[in-house]
This record gives sequence, C-alpha cells and structure tokens, in this order.
Amino acid sequence: MSDFIDPTEHAVWRPLRDLQAALDAEVARVYADANIEGLKTTWVQELIKLHVHGPMTITALAGAVGRTHSALSQKVSAMRAAGWVRTVTGADGRTREVELTAKARRIAGRLAAGWRATEAAVAEIEAEIPYPMAKVVRDIEEVLRRRGFRDRITERLAGDPAWEQAEP
Repeated sequence: MSDFIDPTEHAVWRPLRDLQAALDAEVARVYADANIEGLKTTWVQELIKLHVHGPMTITALAGAVGRTHSALSQKVSAMRAAGWVRTVTGADGRTREVELTAKARRIAGRLAAGWRATEAAVAEIEAEIPYPMAKVVRDIEEVLRRRGFRDRITERLAGDPAWEQAEP
C-alpha cells in the first residue's frame, strides 16, 4: 500500500460538474421521450445555428458557437455519422460547408422549442436561488481577468516538489 494520498478525493467543482451532467441527462431524456433518437444534447446548438443561418463552413460554425475549428470538425464528423448533417461543396467551389440533412430539418423547430424551454427552466431556477449561476460565472470571469487560471495553477506547482520530479 502506498503512502500516496489521492488528491481527487477533494474536488471543489465536482458538484458543479455533477450538476451539469445531471441537467444534461434530463435534457437528453426530454429528447428521448419525444422519440428523437441518436441526438446528443451537445449537438443542438450547432443544428439550430445551421437551421437559422443555412450552410456554414466549419470555421464559421465554430465561430458562431464559440468553439475551436478542431473541436467543431470532430463534432461535425460525429453529427454526419449520425445522419444530422452532411458536408457539401461551398458556393465558391473551393470550400466545404456543413448543412442539415432532411432528418435534421424535420426536427429543427422542435430543437429550437426545446432550447427555449430549457433556457426558461434555467431562468426559473435562477429566480429561485439567492445568487444566480450567471452572476457566479461573470464573477469568476472577472477574477480570471485579473489573474488567469493557468497562472494560478503554475504558481502552486512551482512550490510542489512532486511537480519538480524528473520526467519518466
């Protein structure tokens, strides 16, 4: 048995991650109850954007949802494999654009309704708590503007002998 103490037993934000996962699972249940099969909740924003704005390059779609090109490229591949989007040659003949399939277009209105209902439920929850999550997020962002998360971590690592150990 090691004298190593498991640092993962103390995770300040684990309850937040667990809450997010639980809420996401509830949203997924709403879609499953509506017989919308094979849809990941993490794809809904992109599908709505494509429905509203039409075909977009991965770069444009990534910008519209605030993700990296690499992350969106992987997501588009998964959505394409699930039959929600396809890629087509762009108007200039040189670019590739992502567009909804007929399957996605048929449920786009339902996805938008689900988004609105989810946001309304979140607003309702926020009205019932003394310190809304939106304010928590803004406050954390302000703190991180003063000194970034990476800087805070590396300052602590500089004084930790375990971090300074030789590489394997």
